[in-house]
This record gives sequence, C-alpha cells and structure tokens, in this order.
Amino acid sequence: MLDLALLALALLSLACALLPAILAAMNLTLLRTPEADAEAATPGLVSILIPARNEEANIEPTLRAALASAGTAIELLVGDDHSTDRTAEIVRGLAAEDPRLRLLAVPGLPEGWTGKNHACASLADAARGEHLLFVDADVRLEPNAAAGLAAHARRTGAALVSGVPRQRMPTLGERLTVPMINFLLVGFLPVAMMRASPRPALGAACGQLVLIRRAVYAETGGHGAIRSSLHDGVHLPRLLRGAGHGTDLVAGQALATCRMYRGFREAWAGFSKNAHEGMATPRALPVWTLLLVLGQVLPAALVLAGLFGGLPGYALAAAIAALIVSLTTRAAITLVVNEPVATIPLHPLTVLTALAIQWNVLLRHERAGAATWKGRSYPVGGA
Repeated sequence: MLDLALLALALLSLACALLPAILAAMNLTLLRTPEADAEAATPGLVSILIPARNEEANIEPTLRAALASAGTAIELLVGDDHSTDRTAEIVRGLAAEDPRLRLLAVPGLPEGWTGKNHACASLADAARGEHLLFVDADVRLEPNAAAGLAAHARRTGAALVSGVPRQRMPTLGERLTVPMINFLLVGFLPVAMMRASPRPALGAACGQLVLIRRAVYAETGGHGAIRSSLHDGVHLPRLLRGAGHGTDLVAGQALATCRMYRGFREAWAGFSKNAHEGMATPRALPVWTLLLVLGQVLPAALVLAGLFGGLPGYALAAAIAALIVSLTTRAAITLVVNEPVATIPLHPLTVLTALAIQWNVLLRHERAGAATWKGRSYPVGGA
C-alpha cells in the first residue's frame, strides 16, 4: 500500500510539472520581441512617463537610455513624487541639455490613492503622445523599445502592450526571488487564450514596462480607475479588457533591462507589497501552493529520498521524470529571457521562497491589513 501511495504521489508530481511545461513550450513560441514599423513614414509620438520617488541612484542612466530611443518621436516626462534626495536636481540638469525631457512636480497624494498610480495619472495628464509608455525608474530602455511597442500596438490593435524587461539579479537574495516573475507568467498564463478571449481575468502585464493608447487611457480612467491598487500590472489590463479593449504581452528581454531590488530584504519587501492583489488570497493561495509544491518542489524531495532507498523503483522513475520536466521548463524560460543560468538549480528553493512571501502576506493581511512601500503605508484590499 505504501509503495502504491508513493507511486501515486510521484505521478501526481509529474502531472503538476507537465502543466507549466506544456504552457511554457507554447508561450515561448508566441511571445516575440516586437519590431519597429519600417513602413511608417511618420510614426506617432510616444510619451515615455517615469514616476520617480527618491531615485537619485537610478534616474540618470534611466533617462539617458530613454532619450536614446530611435524609430519614433518621443517626449520624456519625469514625475518627481516628493523626493527628498537629488532626483529632481538630476532631472533638471538633463532637461537643460535636451528639450524632449520635462520634469513634473507631482501634487500631494490625495486620500484613497497609492503613490505610483497618482504619479502616473499626473504624468498622463501632461503627456501629448499617441501612446503612453509607463516605465519604472530602474528600467533601462533599449533604443528600439518605444518604437517596437507602439508598432506592435498599431499592428495588433491592442490598447495595452507590456513585456517583462531582462532582470538583473547579481545577489543570491535576488536570484531566489526575482525569477518567479517570468516562471509564473510564461509557465501559467495561457497566452493563446489571452489573445483570443476578451475575458478580464486573462489580462496580464508587467508594471515595469506598459504601453497604453492614450485615447483608451482617457476613456477608461487609466490609473485613476485603479487608484487604490498596488498592482497595476494586474488591474490595468483587466480594466481595459472590461471596457472591451484588447491587451497583449510581448517578449521584453530585448526591449529593456531592470534591477528591481538590491538584496533579499528589499526583494522580500517589494514582492510583499502587492501580493494580496495577486496570489495571496484565501482562495487562490492554497491552489497555487499545491500546484507549485507538487510540480516544482516535491520532485527534488522525492528523488533525494530515492537516492537513500526511500522510494520504490517505479515511483523513483516517475519522480526523476518530474524533476527533469520541472528543471527543463525552468531552464528553457531562463535561457530565453536571458536570466542567470546559475538560478536554474535554485528553482525549488525559489518556489519555496515565493510561497513563503505569499503566505506571510496572507497571514499578515489578516492581522494588520496594511502594506508599506517607499515610506508610505496603504490599506490592503484595494481594487
């Protein structure tokens, strides 16, 4: 009986590993880097909008990269969100060199708004472009990014186009946390279904790099309609889809680079701030935990047990197959999105770290009901 139970567990583990493997194989062929439209004689103006709060360490290289955009006309607006460092001074200095760059002082934060949403809405009000490209202050655009995203939006009719920049993660703490972004997106989002169906629940974006058609942004209310949210990557595409507009994802690793966090502590805090609007809900998290533990963590544990004689032959074979599928899936995603190869063997620990963050947020939410980021505290549970 025990042998049969272990075999059943190993087969269940294999089945849970195959689900993201199949989706990843399909998604990696569908997610392509968008190219600029060589046929367009006068591509429309793209407004690159960067909310910035105490970003003196990031802002200059970010702005210089954006100003190097090619293939389309751009304007570059930076919203200084009450920084207490040299952010505004640095922007003013660069603006004196290039008239395409403007500095906007973000007004005081109204009640019911989160800081990023308020800054983005203020920037959008001042923008003149046909498309609005929202970029985080730690994202370095490649010269083809703005033109490629805008051209893809025009070709497909998508009102919103987003992609995940190539993630830089030099420390172990970052390598144990950041890779889950692409693993979850590529391994669990049915991209073909997302493109075929207008269902809001299928909408997804990466808040680091989001292009929206300006007319649709104004029609739907944009960030103002999700003002209390801490997860614009979830709520913006769902907002637009709910209003009947299409959204799309592209491969973003050749469009921009980003170092989200510096070290484990900052990564833990960063991924915690909006977890309650994603996986960390009482309904979703138990399901995610089963899928991820069975398919991505248990195979390694079963194979380790088998090496010490704790698993019968057929069960060990199924566990080895599950481990191969799991790590091959992670390796394929890692190589395509150009993340460090050294993160692949860390995969089971990365999954456990992600789940620890989610469960901590869910339990803390029940106790405290608040999230803190960039020196501000927000009540959780906003739309």
